[in-house]
Amino acid sequence: MANEDDDRPRKAGSHEIGQDLAMLSVEELTGRIALLRSEIERVEQALAKKRASRDAAASIFKS
Repeated sequence: MANEDDDRPRKAGSHEIGQDLAMLSVEELTGRIALLRSEIERVEQALAKKRASRDAAASIFKS
């Protein structure tokens, strides 16, 4: 008996660190690069917010 999930489309656009890239097309690799670049940007924005919060808290306690 086939699993019901087999008929559902597979989720595209995810990337696993260390994943074998040999079977991906040029278009898929280009998409992965775009995905990773946008994720890097998102992480850098979160980092900047956390640093700003930390610096604001530190300035309160230095006064």
